[in-house]
Amino acid sequence: MNTLSKTENSELMLQAREALKGKWGLAVGANLIYLVIVWGLGIIPKVGDGLGIIVGAPMWVGVAGFSLSLARKQDAQIVQIFDGIKRFWTCLGANLLMVVFILLWMLLLIIPGIIAALAYSMTPYIIAENESIGPLEAITKSKEMMQGNKWKFFCLSLRFWGWSLLCILTLGIGFLWLMPYMGVTFARFYDDLKPAVTAGQQRQFGAGSSDLGESLQPR
Repeated sequence: MNTLSKTENSELMLQAREALKGKWGLAVGANLIYLVIVWGLGIIPKVGDGLGIIVGAPMWVGVAGFSLSLARKQDAQIVQIFDGIKRFWTCLGANLLMVVFILLWMLLLIIPGIIAALAYSMTPYIIAENESIGPLEAITKSKEMMQGNKWKFFCLSLRFWGWSLLCILTLGIGFLWLMPYMGVTFARFYDDLKPAVTAGQQRQFGAGSSDLGESLQPR
């Protein structure tokens, strides 16, 4: 059976804030670089959208790996946001497949599309720490991990909607802080689904995850 997330969403958010203590400048700087590159390419006439996808896909995985390092209180470095370039085709393939699958589900109704997006949500984290995995396999593992966890993750995501509205009122500047907060929180959610969380990480966060089952096995 797959592993169900047992840590309360409020606790995951608290763990994220604890992990970001003393690291906010690093996290904001990394996300600023990511946004400047992706948005900067996106505004180039005619080819901007394509370049945004091509460059954004590996950076999407790189930011996920950076968030995992922060969430685990490891030595996170800004250069990690470029790690996805080493596995460019896997990152791009996974990103494009997710978009295609979600759009296909949305042809039915908006709700199936949302469910699909939730099912695929762990894909960048899986790719970030599995060097030999392929794009379709990563998406499949995400689906398996999210069995029974999609509603909880949806509720966790909803907790950031109010903050997003406030960030809009700051002309978007607030997103520089919200994005790493969300990324690290979602990284904590990802680790909550894995049985391989180390005892040291459990002691750091006080998370009782020692009894977790196999996270990547289908129901």
